[in-house]
Amino acid sequence: MKKFKSAALAFALAASLIGCSAAPSETPETKEASEAQNASQTQEASQAQNASEAQKSPETQETPVRVGSLKGPTSIGLVHMMEEDAEAGNYEFTMAAAADELLAADELLASVVSEKLDIALIPANVASVLYQKTEGQVSVIDINTLGVLSIISGDSSIASWSDLAGKTVYLTGKGTTPDYVLQYLLKEHASLDGFSPEDVTLEYKSEAAEIAVILKENPEAVGLLPQPFATVAMSQNEALQTVFDLTEEWDKLQTENNSRLVTGVTVVRNGFLEEHPEEVEAFLERHEESAKLALEEPDATASLIVKTGIIEKEPIAKKALPSCSIVFIEGNEMKDALSGYLEVLFEQDPKSVGGSLPGDDFYYGAK
Repeated sequence: MKKFKSAALAFALAASLIGCSAAPSETPETKEASEAQNASQTQEASQAQNASEAQKSPETQETPVRVGSLKGPTSIGLVHMMEEDAEAGNYEFTMAAAADELLAADELLASVVSEKLDIALIPANVASVLYQKTEGQVSVIDINTLGVLSIISGDSSIASWSDLAGKTVYLTGKGTTPDYVLQYLLKEHASLDGFSPEDVTLEYKSEAAEIAVILKENPEAVGLLPQPFATVAMSQNEALQTVFDLTEEWDKLQTENNSRLVTGVTVVRNGFLEEHPEEVEAFLERHEESAKLALEEPDATASLIVKTGIIEKEPIAKKALPSCSIVFIEGNEMKDALSGYLEVLFEQDPKSVGGSLPGDDFYYGAK
């Protein structure tokens, strides 16, 4: 595509140079012909320039790529792209929001299956489930978010995982990423620290805002929250602090492989990928640029996060941004990180990844 644009620009430049070249000395006999030639050259240069501008403009894409995401950290890496590309008409962005993360994710899944969306940013394990449900009709093209989960409390007695024994941990969504990750870490640390996972009571709430209220009213309570809710909760009660960063805890247990704690990935319908490979590559290029800007320009990003409705207040958005683990990982690195993560979930509950692990064809661009 870049080569095509460069060729168009070169043609436009050549045409304009022709139109601007010095005219030969005129005689009465040649004046009319010269004027006609100059007019023709000017018109050709103008047409070439217009064609070049049209080719450079995002508006030349006949059909916009339909992109869906969840209202949360997985959409933060998109906000610059949403701002810059949506108006040009290249992309149609849909952000699903629901009190229950499962409901929001299900909404996106249904839209992908019904071909109402071409590309979707969804939880990592949900992508595997979608792959199984569609019999391999989707591919993951990048990882957009790593771990965003933290255990928050004002209880100073909690210094190790064994200190959670006898306590209640509030979290959202039974059968969602927070649940699977916490249960894995509890199981692993129980065997290391000599306690039983059953010693820790897990109480599920329908949304993160409920847990934030509990922690605000009782800082001695223990809550598992994703960003940006963890930052919001701690801003409401100074006694609260991060007890465990689950990304760090995961990495401590995964020293022998390349598995990462993956929150969100980007998937594409294979039908769309086969018909529009260049547009998928263009999306990846823009997504990478947008994710990079999200981290390099925190003030502008915070403003866009508020504008898109992900977080209500800019100071909170800016404070939470460094902990939102915004990334752009593709190819072999993506496959290593994601496949290892899915294997851990599969060992806990095969249903968490759709009953079986995805095949190699799931990982776009990986060898």
